[in-house]
Amino acid sequence: MEEVKYLLDIGVILIITKALGIISRKFSLPPVVGALLAGIFLGPVCLNLVQPNDTISALAEIGVIVLMFEAGLETDMKELKRSGFASLIIAVLGVITPLILGYIVAGSMTTEILQRIFVGVILTATSVSITVETLQDMGKLKTSAGTAILGAAIIDDILGILLLSIITSVGESGSTDAISVLGVFGKMIVFFVLALLSGMLVFRFFQYLLKGLNEEHKRRIPVFAFAFCLLSAYVSELFGIADITGAYIAGIVLCNLSQNDYIKTKVEVVSYMLCTPIFFASIGIKTDLSGLTSSAFSFTILICIVAILSKVIGCGLGAKLCHYSNKESLQIGVGMISRGEVALIVANKGIKSGLMDERLFAPMIVMVIVTTLLTPILLKFVFSERMEYRKDKEHAIAHK
Repeated sequence: MEEVKYLLDIGVILIITKALGIISRKFSLPPVVGALLAGIFLGPVCLNLVQPNDTISALAEIGVIVLMFEAGLETDMKELKRSGFASLIIAVLGVITPLILGYIVAGSMTTEILQRIFVGVILTATSVSITVETLQDMGKLKTSAGTAILGAAIIDDILGILLLSIITSVGESGSTDAISVLGVFGKMIVFFVLALLSGMLVFRFFQYLLKGLNEEHKRRIPVFAFAFCLLSAYVSELFGIADITGAYIAGIVLCNLSQNDYIKTKVEVVSYMLCTPIFFASIGIKTDLSGLTSSAFSFTILICIVAILSKVIGCGLGAKLCHYSNKESLQIGVGMISRGEVALIVANKGIKSGLMDERLFAPMIVMVIVTTLLTPILLKFVFSERMEYRKDKEHAIAHK
């Protein structure tokens, strides 16, 4: 029976993740929190009912690829052009600040340069889905701050993927000397040039397919799209670049197709029903708090503080440089705090590639949960009527 135990594991994971996802919704929390807690509940921290195995690992890997493919498909190129330079400045400072602060703080846990950089890379991530949902509920999504957050989050994702690609490629080369690093950059340039050229051809191929297919046969399009995603992920690995980079690029290539929404709908079925719950649960299952020493506990608190402040300071400063008001700059900084699934994806890649010490994994999970829980609360405060009143009062005093 041991050879089919994976069926029991998958069934239990799906039931518990969905149950805790529903409970999370009841408390106005994103489902990702419930899925993470489900993995922690089933793993060695609590019941130890499910252990990582090859089947769960493979499905979790497909889950992360699907998530990044969806992120690429959801990239709004028109929004990116509209928000333009301001979003670029906000995103760049919102990446540089946590990268530097993460590198500095990680020095208390490890002396390995690549591991310290990787902690910084994890902190650069932004999961804007929680922010968007909160702003929609408050009717603030179409404000100038809301628009800036959306544009900056798109660029943030692109910059984060580039950083992840660089650090994983350097890590896999096993050397940090100048020649090896130049070789890594050379491979990356070749990969991205090939991705650009093949992406143009693939986009035209899909346009041609869409012209020739009637309503009945358009169901093939999501199948071809998903196959393209998997092939892109495979090719990126051949170049020593994280597979999620290829998946994300595949999504960006197809994001402007006329049937983009139809593709997303079908891909979401695969994601929601099987792969994504297993990925998030597998993160929780891997989490082991037995080695959480006093120094690791102190690091956990410190990394949570740095995760919050680095985005508020970095993105807020970027917004201020682009002539947003103090209040709008604070709103933009707060809107970029949540790390969510993006940081989990990066952390998972770090463990798999050996670029992150396992002692750092649990603090990263706690950081993701804390920033995910805090972001909606802080957003409601900085967009509150009280803040509006304070802004009007300051404006009146300034013009006396």
